[in-house]
Amino acid sequence: MSNSRDSHAQPLLPHIALFPCAGMGHLTPFLRLASTLSSSQNCLVTLITASPVVSAAESTHISFFLSQHPKVNHLEFHLIPSDPTTTTIPDPFFLQWQSTNRSLQLLYPSLASSSPPLSAIISDFVVAQSMGTMAAQLNIPNYIFSPTSCKFFCLMAYLPTLLSNTSDISTLTHVVIPGLGPLPMTSIPPPFRNPNHIFTSLILQSSPALSTAKGILMNTFHEFESDTLAAINEGRALTNINLPPIFPIGPLQAFDLKNDHQDKFYLSWLDNQPKESVVYVSFGSRTAMSDSQIKELSRGLETSGYRFLWVLKTSKVDKDDIQEPAGHSRASSHWRVCESLRVELEYGSGRGRVPVLAWPQHGDQSVNAEIVEKAGLGIWERKWGWGLEGLVSAEDIRNKIVELMEHEKVRSCSKKVGEEARKASGIDGKSEKVVMEIMQSLMQKRN
Repeated sequence: MSNSRDSHAQPLLPHIALFPCAGMGHLTPFLRLASTLSSSQNCLVTLITASPVVSAAESTHISFFLSQHPKVNHLEFHLIPSDPTTTTIPDPFFLQWQSTNRSLQLLYPSLASSSPPLSAIISDFVVAQSMGTMAAQLNIPNYIFSPTSCKFFCLMAYLPTLLSNTSDISTLTHVVIPGLGPLPMTSIPPPFRNPNHIFTSLILQSSPALSTAKGILMNTFHEFESDTLAAINEGRALTNINLPPIFPIGPLQAFDLKNDHQDKFYLSWLDNQPKESVVYVSFGSRTAMSDSQIKELSRGLETSGYRFLWVLKTSKVDKDDIQEPAGHSRASSHWRVCESLRVELEYGSGRGRVPVLAWPQHGDQSVNAEIVEKAGLGIWERKWGWGLEGLVSAEDIRNKIVELMEHEKVRSCSKKVGEEARKASGIDGKSEKVVMEIMQSLMQKRN
């Protein structure tokens, strides 16, 4: 009797596990990818999350996502508790990344017993080394999904070489990534200048996984970072690193979030404003400004003369502390209470429809600001430096807001890039085809 499957039987769908790390900047694109994959009907999806989460926003997003995507399986694993008497890491997100790597061996039995068996793992770069090892043990490919820009990812990939070749990188004026040109030292995240910083050490720990990964998935698209993508995939950049292919699969489409009463209030207010007349102010889920900078920003917004909606965050982790800056005349709230609005507007920005005034605060944001500026999507005042390092005056903020709102070339370019983004992620677009090709290859191996 033949052991081959019945030629008329339905093909077995690939089963993919996705594992994001802590932080909304990591979780959100992973949830968008999970939504895209599960909606395609071409694969089964398991979402892996670590417990406990760092923030209430993460917990809320995970719960709501799962309620809206009942076909997505959820695998939660509990982290090994850290000893508070020996913990010296002040950043809760970096601490969570470290704890996740330390606890990952607990996940293997669940992955090995998955039903149906897993076809591939898509993991965050921060845990790529450990997840890559488990993928090899399961004899399945591991893809790395990086939620940052392609150029910043290249900086992370080059970091081990940079640190090994330079005794003190803080003495450099530029970092030259082979094949990609120089980056000013002012754009390099401060933690990268210290090889003992937990963020830097985690990147160094994860870097060996690059050579064994099946591919790198990036939430970008060809027309947005064409030079960087071409340089890597044509073998002109990072030639000393055995990088797998880089697959641009963005911009990933946002899934609907819950609209509570407060969200509807803000959306209703926005709907009643003239088109392209509102300045939206948000610095993401990790940036907590000082009281003095909040006051300067508030005055700058007020004196600009433009309507604005300001999502204000006053702590690194989203506890329920809400602060109303004095004299604020528009909507103001803790960032979490209008998250659906944040996603809607920032998604528009990521797709190139909304001009951007870049003010880097930490991490990849200076490198990304350069990309935004080069693409014509916005403006970047380099003299402001990293947002947490100094105090930017209300007058400077006001002047840049007015410049952005009256910059017709940026508005025109934003719409052009937005159309290219729509084509890339739309039906038969380049990014959609990349995702479908990966799914097809996994399906062929499964059958």
